[in-house]
Amino acid sequence: MKNLASVNPLVPGSVDGMNNLVQQMADGFGALHERSPILHTPDEAGLDYENVTFPATDGVPLEGWFIPSPGARRVVIANHPLGFTRAGLPSHLEPWRSRWASTGNDVEVDFIPDYKILHDAGYHVLAYDMRNFGHSGAANGGVISARYNARDVLGSLAYSRSRPDLSGAAIGLFSRCMGANATFTAMAQQPTAFDGVRCMVAPQPLSVRVTLERTLELLGADAAEHIEDLGELLRRRTSLRLDDDNPVDTAKSVTVPTLLYQVRDDILTRPSDVQAMYDNIPLADKDLFWIEGSTRRWDGYLQFAKDPSRMLAWFDRHMPVSPPAP
Repeated sequence: MKNLASVNPLVPGSVDGMNNLVQQMADGFGALHERSPILHTPDEAGLDYENVTFPATDGVPLEGWFIPSPGARRVVIANHPLGFTRAGLPSHLEPWRSRWASTGNDVEVDFIPDYKILHDAGYHVLAYDMRNFGHSGAANGGVISARYNARDVLGSLAYSRSRPDLSGAAIGLFSRCMGANATFTAMAQQPTAFDGVRCMVAPQPLSVRVTLERTLELLGADAAEHIEDLGELLRRRTSLRLDDDNPVDTAKSVTVPTLLYQVRDDILTRPSDVQAMYDNIPLADKDLFWIEGSTRRWDGYLQFAKDPSRMLAWFDRHMPVSPPAP
């Protein structure tokens, strides 16, 4: 069995000289796209829930939970980060711990407390696994891209609108990382599908180029010298270019009031990446705040459970319990 450090692009010192670095990163890139298990369920927080399945717009079967909040007329759809599931990521356990420990992200992310907070605030929750993750269907040869995951976002909207118990309910989106990138792209592909969607909370969207540049830098390499070679190797594996479906560009297609937030000193990205997305959102009704005092990306995913006040205020303002009088 190979030592994880020998193939993990996120472990400094795992490559034998710069000549092998780019190849090592390309070889290890796929490990970050592997399925992780669903180790938590809503009943752990005392929540009733329904196991649901629905198709993406291209027919890929998606598996999820519908968590009802009695009497609610509002629903939040949760779109998860890369490598996660609807339940989170057990990155305190192997092999995920070894993959993420060098960046400080060897802690568990459990999304069940988030759903409990939303439920108790008067929101139904639809949380599901995007394609190639959790229990949802395999598709596109296992290639992960916002252009494909956008079909999952659109499918979740169609499913929510098809449920009789959500007829007329206000819809909001909670789209993290890969889920945010996919939502931006879905808005670019099919903007009318978001007619009537009230708002979005989008933690930590991420450009592929930027995170790979940061990884090269963490490994002691000159990112400018190596990024194009790395991009070419990844293209041979995925047929996609580094800048395909770049969220800085697709942010220009965002059509709903959007709150972004990000760990400012996240070791895996740069503040300028999220700032550029925020700047490109073509709406006056938008906001961005920074999580300070950490370099750990996972702290951005844990922020809602720690202090949901700004996010709940955003949802509540755009999805009031009683709609304002005309």
